[in-house]
This record gives sequence, structure tokens and C-alpha cells, in this order.
Amino acid sequence: MAIIIDGKATAAAVRERTARGVAAFKQETGHTPGLVTVLVGEDPASQVYVRNKGEQCEAMGMASFHEEHPATIGQEELLSIVDRLNADDRIDGILVQAPLPDGLDFKEVLDRIDPSKDVDGFHPLSVGRLVANQPGLRACTPAGVMELLHAYEIPVSGAEAVVVGRSDIVGKPVAFLLLHENATVTIAHSRTRDLPGVIRRADIVVAAVGRAQMITGDMIKPGAAVIDVGINRTDAGLVGDVEFESAAQVAGAITPVPGGVGPMTIAMLLQNTLEAARARHGVTAASAV
Repeated sequence: MAIIIDGKATAAAVRERTARGVAAFKQETGHTPGLVTVLVGEDPASQVYVRNKGEQCEAMGMASFHEEHPATIGQEELLSIVDRLNADDRIDGILVQAPLPDGLDFKEVLDRIDPSKDVDGFHPLSVGRLVANQPGLRACTPAGVMELLHAYEIPVSGAEAVVVGRSDIVGKPVAFLLLHENATVTIAHSRTRDLPGVIRRADIVVAAVGRAQMITGDMIKPGAAVIDVGINRTDAGLVGDVEFESAAQVAGAITPVPGGVGPMTIAMLLQNTLEAARARHGVTAASAV
């Protein structure tokens, strides 16, 4: 039976580390790291997400700002709001909650965010820095995947890793993060020939395809680490992209859904906000802890 990778406990450790860093940073600079969330429209799930982000931000000793705007807002007005937040020195991180209502261009809004405040790690400049393995803000969920691997001391260097899913938000960035730690990485997707055979080669499987329980235990190499990023709503409740019961009989370590990767995303967002504040004030992590 696989070791269960506890995302809640790992996220709590990240938050504790971040809170210590925030306290040291405030003492050194007199500035409180600030995160603003921008919600457009009244999507219930988005309202829950931004509320959780705000509460955890305040628990870390950071300043939390929140703006809500009607779904009828125009594109130019929304862009002007981003410009105002870019210029606000109280704010180190800007998060515009997706999805935006129909008629608004999220990509244009994202491109307008100051890259130094891009705590989601989605801006093209942030992506370019990731690809080039230069310092910068990394996408939160992929960074959370790496944090889980490190926390459970799962060897990455030299490992064969298969990422199932090629999204810009998870699949591609996590592949580069693994590559930069010397894994041999394959990105698999819906048109991959012999997908089960490709997955079966992997020492590390990252499932981020968005299809409920599509990866089964007979696709897993004995002893492999399985990181399930999928969150799929079914009649039986939330399930991942991996069929947990069968995979857990074969894998060496596996994340559950819920309680695996999910809690890591907000934790890494808070860490990114601190990192953004440090970079904007010329403070290194070593000097701030």
C-alpha cells in the first residue's frame, strides 16, 4: 500500500514558513506584503476561493485587499483597474480571479498585470523565466507539486517523469520544473500513442488531464510516486484523474483527492506574495529569515 502524501500537512508547513518570513520581512523593511484579489461577477465558486485566499493571507500577517466588480464591467475599465493596482505600492501581488464573465478577455487582463506582481505566475514574462530557468514567480499548483515531492523526499534527479496533460496552467510548467531538477520528462496527452505504456514507464506520474479516474492502477509502475492534480465532480463526490484505490495498491506514494495537491495552491500563492514583496524591496530570502 502506498504512502499517502498529505497535502494539508505540507501546506500547513509552507504557511508556517511563510508566516516566519513575513514577520522577518516586516521587521526589516517596515512594509507589510499585500495581496489583492479582483472578482468580476458573482460566480459562487470564485467567491469561496477569494474569501479563502483573503482569510489565509491575513493569517500569515499579510495585508489582504479585495475588489468586486459587476459582470457588466467593460474590458477597458477592467484594464484601468489593473493599471491602478500596478501603481499601488501597498500591493505586492495581484490576482484576477478566473474565469471572467463572457465578453472579457482574460489573456489581455493577465498581460496587463505588472510581472513583478504576477503571483499566479501566468504572465508571459513569468513563463519565459520559468522556461529559461531564471528566478521568477512560478505558477502555484506546479510549485505545489514540487513542494510535495520535496517534502516526502521523492527523488527527482534522474527519475523518469510523465506529466499527463499539457495545459499552460499545470502540465507545461510542472514539466519544466521537473526538467530543471534533472528529471527526464515526457508530456503525454489525448493523442499520445499507447498512453498506458508511456505512463507505466514513469517513476513520477503527474496527472493533470481533467478526466475522472482515467489513470488506473494497472498503468502505474510499482513503487512510482503519483501526484494527482485532477479535481472532478461526480455523483460520488470529488475524485481525481487517478483511480485512487487501484493505484494506491501499486504506487510507492500517492496524493489523495481531496487533500493532496489542492491545499498546496493557496499556500504557494502566499509564498509567491512574500517572494514578490522581497523582490520589489531588494530583500533576499536569506536576509529576511
